[in-house]
Amino acid sequence: MTTKEKVLNELNNKSKPVSGEYLAKICGVSRAAVWKAINSLREAGVCIIGTTNGGYIIEGQADIFSLETVRREFETAFPQFSESHIECFNEIDSTNTYAKRLLSQCASLRNEKGELTADGKKYNNSIIVAESQTAGRGRSGRTFVSPKKTGIYLSVIVMPEGGVKNPARITAFSAVAVCRAIEKLYGAEPSIKWINDIFLNGKKVSGILTEGTANFETGIIDSAIIGIGINIEPNEEFSKSGLSKVAGSIIDGTADKNDKKNSVTRAKFAAFVAGEVLSVLQEDKASVITEYKARSFIIGKTVEVHALADSNQGVYKATAVDITDDAALVVECSDGSRHTLSSGEVTLKSDAFV
Repeated sequence: MTTKEKVLNELNNKSKPVSGEYLAKICGVSRAAVWKAINSLREAGVCIIGTTNGGYIIEGQADIFSLETVRREFETAFPQFSESHIECFNEIDSTNTYAKRLLSQCASLRNEKGELTADGKKYNNSIIVAESQTAGRGRSGRTFVSPKKTGIYLSVIVMPEGGVKNPARITAFSAVAVCRAIEKLYGAEPSIKWINDIFLNGKKVSGILTEGTANFETGIIDSAIIGIGINIEPNEEFSKSGLSKVAGSIIDGTADKNDKKNSVTRAKFAAFVAGEVLSVLQEDKASVITEYKARSFIIGKTVEVHALADSNQGVYKATAVDITDDAALVVECSDGSRHTLSSGEVTLKSDAFV
């Protein structure tokens, strides 16, 4: 643990001012090193007040978003994945795009037998986190607004044995994971709109974009890159763009139940989301799909189906009647015919997301 982390831990655990001399002794460093750590924490956004008697105290909850804080929270909560490769950025174009660049630099991820190479083993279960994105992406090439300080943005890289066989199921399982993390840390009850959107109190608070990297020699999809964006607090970008009518935040969604704003750091939340994703992908598939169905609010609703561009079905109305074991949505048209959707999008009549 670095001096900066030790100082932060001491200040977080004390309700009264702590002297620089005490911090130097506890950390085993000089007073000058403590002062440097204090300044570094202040630059990172921690409100540390120096008292008249020379002590230091933190005002409010320190929300440090760094590789050290994310890793510590992750390894504490999910020690079974402690070998995971983790990278953290204050700002990045897109965590998914970066993950693709990271994997493209590898000579290979699997050998001719489909087994993971050294690079494959290194980057399997990798986690890329950022506190802002300049080119965040959603499905169908849409922009995902990703401002600083108000949300978390991350990508989890997984390389299942034998390759990626069902990207839709990976997306669905990840949606369950996000819901679990929100419930555990914020005490809320989010729901899922097929296939990749998380809602809280009627507004979208999270979106998931799963992309793959293919091996053209073997024909195997080597990896799935699960991109997740979550709105923790309201932000000005939503108001400016008009998104506030349909996009919400976890803090707004839990305001009437409890005040978790100052008790859950972004580092802890990011660590829990990533850990829950890696965990759920190892669970019994039937049980997770059952949970996904239970969390879905679309079954029984009339929806507008937007087929993919290369489909001849176009746009049509139907009723969502079921979700299959492979996370496909079954819809029934007015003439009684049924269609099983493994891709494309659906919107509710009152749903502004398209």
